Amino acid sequence: MGAQHRGPRWYEDGALHFGLGIEDTFVPQSRPGERAIDEYALTDHYTRYGEDLGLAAGAGATFLRWGVPWYRVNPEPGRYDWTWVDRVVDRFGELGLRPVIDLLHYGTPLWLDGQFAHPDYGRHVADYAVAFAERYGDRVTDYTPVNEPMIHALFCGVYGYWPPYLTGDDGLTTMVRALGEGFVRTQRGIADVLGEATFMHVDASMRYAGDVHGEHRERAERLTHQAHLVEDLVTGRVDDQHPLTAVLRAHGMDDATLAWFAENAVRPDVMGVNYYPRISTEVFEEGVHHGGGFADPRPAQDAGVAGLVEVLLEAERRHGVPVMLTETAVTAPVADRVAWLHESVAAIRTLRSVGHQVVGYTWWPVFDMYEWTYRHGTADREEYLLTMGLYDLVEDGTGGLDRRRTPVADTYRALATDDRANGRLAEGRRAA
Repeated sequence: MGAQHRGPRWYEDGALHFGLGIEDTFVPQSRPGERAIDEYALTDHYTRYGEDLGLAAGAGATFLRWGVPWYRVNPEPGRYDWTWVDRVVDRFGELGLRPVIDLLHYGTPLWLDGQFAHPDYGRHVADYAVAFAERYGDRVTDYTPVNEPMIHALFCGVYGYWPPYLTGDDGLTTMVRALGEGFVRTQRGIADVLGEATFMHVDASMRYAGDVHGEHRERAERLTHQAHLVEDLVTGRVDDQHPLTAVLRAHGMDDATLAWFAENAVRPDVMGVNYYPRISTEVFEEGVHHGGGFADPRPAQDAGVAGLVEVLLEAERRHGVPVMLTETAVTAPVADRVAWLHESVAAIRTLRSVGHQVVGYTWWPVFDMYEWTYRHGTADREEYLLTMGLYDLVEDGTGGLDRRRTPVADTYRALATDDRANGRLAEGRRAA
């Protein structure tokens, strides 16, 4: 299911499609020392959604990766409030901007005890996803069932950083099984409703450098395989030969569960890769042992365009479908952002020129966002600002946030417009 359609899709017209995203992390649970985080609330997107979508369209984007705040639209089991989402979807239509919907970008509703570890999580998330598709399927046909499922699994199931605060291989196995089941049920449920939906699977790039052939070899190999684990599971690739099957079995995943995933496998129509040049490559240091994660992070290496090319080609090789850069940026001054925009687009153009199916480029986000450490901090939001957007967020002195255009937006628009024109010319030549 997925990648089984008739006729060309919108991303198969020969152009390089330029998109944007709005950061949409939602972890609404709180406890002493940890406050809820909702990026839409932090960035004033709930009140300024019309302007924000207009900024994306005005910058030259043809699609926008946009997430639904599940915990808000589904405040009680079986009850939905789509009032705000109705207005947003209408705004997409007014602008002619294609929505690519993030159905799960971290976090579960407050009523779901145990969060992802709830025994019925998979059915609950699929019910919500299907309810969305039933309501908006006449206008929304592109879906990401779970954004960055392996980041979910690590933060919630290995590091104990987000609910349900699980750790180790027991936590990893619990999270991978739950996320995978919800992923499969979501995609199959939407496909049953819409038939011709497009599914864009998206996960984070996790690269490892440094001492990966010496004392850290086994750990680096394990993490390299682990980076693809949820996607391998939902696409039916976790069998007796998979490098991590023994780990999953040793920590509670039985043969019946593995057989269910194999029998119900889903496939991406597009494989999305999230790559941040300064943080996506972790370095193993000889003689130094880091646990990884927020508590004990390994140092990061700026792998630049070489890393970007590697992860895109690996995604294309593994999945055999068109690939898309679904998130990239640098958290840096404007000049550095502009430089990375030029470098990364040039790298993708080069890949396309020699026949690789890289169909889209997504700068993330449209405007700045706030660091996830806000959840564990006590300071005001401005202390956690990450300057990585086309537009800077600027406190207006009255508690609100202005969106201030930067040269990054001008550069993005110039590149997007140029590629659209080139795509139209190529299409015209083929037609002639």
